[in-house]
Amino acid sequence: MKEVLKTAESKMQKTISVLKEEYIEIRAGRANPNVLNKVMVDYYGAPTPINQLAAVAVSEARVLTVQPWDPSVCRLIEKAIQTSDIGINPQSDGKIIRMVFPALTEDRRKDIAKDISKMAEEGKVAVRSIRRDAMDKLKVMKKDGDITEDDLKTAEKKTQDLTDKYCKEADELCSTKKKEIMEL
Repeated sequence: MKEVLKTAESKMQKTISVLKEEYIEIRAGRANPNVLNKVMVDYYGAPTPINQLAAVAVSEARVLTVQPWDPSVCRLIEKAIQTSDIGINPQSDGKIIRMVFPALTEDRRKDIAKDISKMAEEGKVAVRSIRRDAMDKLKVMKKDGDITEDDLKTAEKKTQDLTDKYCKEADELCSTKKKEIMEL
């Protein structure tokens, strides 16, 4: 019984951490080095993350600079950023790549806020699915005679408490990110 609860809690934690990672990659009109996390550069035939080839820094509020350690890679990094789906066109002087993040319009902010809400809802659905799986396992254990009726009720309550906790955390993450997006 404890194993089922432990497994359910670890899966719920992973769901929330995935949601946090998705929120980090959303750009809010400010320069954010995390937008480059998924951009890979074809470096000598191997896909390599930009942060392993260059220093990525925020030089101004809305300007991100990428300074390759090997200047010959500058062109490859620039091409990788252009072909990615982050929607920012890099400018390069051959040594440093600059990316200027445009200010978001009110409509774009509202669209992003909707996306944030959708991500949170998907996270909560995943948490509820984990709860359902845990409940099913507990009922099978009761049916097989591994646990008593009282143990089942206690475990179901603990599972529901975990679900409520992680759904609340998803809602809090969502409202924090929405507030950040809607700031001017």
